[in-house]
Amino acid sequence: MTRVALFQSNSGIDPEANGRALVGAIEQAASGGAEILFTPEMSGLLDRDAARAAKVLRPPEEDQVLAACREAAAQHRLWLHIGSLAVLAEDGKVANRGFVIDREGQVRATYDKIHLFDVDLPTGESWRESSVYAAGKGVVLVNGTPVGRLGLTICYDLRFPGLFARLAESDADVIAVPAAFTVPTGKAHWHVLLRARAIEAGLFVVAAAQVGHHEDGRNTFGHSLVVDPWGDILLDMGEEQGVGFADIDLKRISDVRSRIPALNHRRPIPDAVNL
Repeated sequence: MTRVALFQSNSGIDPEANGRALVGAIEQAASGGAEILFTPEMSGLLDRDAARAAKVLRPPEEDQVLAACREAAAQHRLWLHIGSLAVLAEDGKVANRGFVIDREGQVRATYDKIHLFDVDLPTGESWRESSVYAAGKGVVLVNGTPVGRLGLTICYDLRFPGLFARLAESDADVIAVPAAFTVPTGKAHWHVLLRARAIEAGLFVVAAAQVGHHEDGRNTFGHSLVVDPWGDILLDMGEEQGVGFADIDLKRISDVRSRIPALNHRRPIPDAVNL
């Protein structure tokens, strides 16, 4: 049995303040007996004003939030999945990048969000992630974490089951889905999609989320979840900020897959025939 912690945060436009909140969450997670802490998408900066955000963006090696989190992880001997930070990539573009940090404070893996959210909502909200961020190209699975083989995704990736299938076929035990879901889409789809992905892949899904009204004017849904391979919800943090805990038993994966061995029954899908 492995205890995991999730930080449901209300990140704002000040990286220093967000960094302090993350360090505090690391301390709480360690005090609560967790072996790994999961944080949401955009844990270090959540700002829809691209011009304002650009003034504080840094490459990873200069990012103050990442540095503070690495130091705190090492101090408290805790693994950490920073759901994502906005960082300057090697080509000068901006990456929405997740980081897996071990209990020594070393970055063990990174993942750049593949699917970018471009949409005009009926509420009048408009999002154009592709105007700021470069899409990632690689599927990432991290071995040797406290939760076994950890597959990485970010937010909008949730709507693309092919990515989850690829991670499951690569023997992932847990897939992380850090997010900053809007309230309308969260109410409609958050729970059902996360449960569906866990059931389809026959593994655990851990989804740390942003929550509440943010400094940049957006509202996020919250409800950070831990879902087991059967689709049962082990943790739902509702709409409150803070650190939550769940206990994961990886033996549950083999138990569920023995009852419904869908992964073993997958066959190549031929091209559609137009008749």
